[in-house]
Amino acid sequence: MLVHVLLYEAGTESEGIHSIELKGSTVILMFQDRDDAERYCGLLEAQDFPTPSVEKLTRMDIEAFCREAGYEARFVEKGFIPNSDEERLMISPPLSNLEVGDWQYKENTNNQSSTNAQLEDIKKRLENLL
Repeated sequence: MLVHVLLYEAGTESEGIHSIELKGSTVILMFQDRDDAERYCGLLEAQDFPTPSVEKLTRMDIEAFCREAGYEARFVEKGFIPNSDEERLMISPPLSNLEVGDWQYKENTNNQSSTNAQLEDIKKRLENLL
């Protein structure tokens, strides 16, 4: 099955995928409908966030990428209606965004030092926003 995802700098060495943070998890959205994905891009642009491109990839490939990276994949079906604030983030981005960072893929080793390094990196980026 093909899904639509939001990519930054698609096709380049610094390609990155749009993600959101939900309860400490990194979530990659997979849209069934291209129009929903394009609307989400427009909402990101309205928040002065870099505008990603909508790319069509296989759901299986995205889910495999998420498993390898320690991310969670969430499918947004056409006509999706959220039932909670958390689900609302699947059709409308959060009011604030993290700074665009290094898009280079780093393998998730699932060890404490890797987690601490990632937390320190996020902390530094957030401090730079102030």
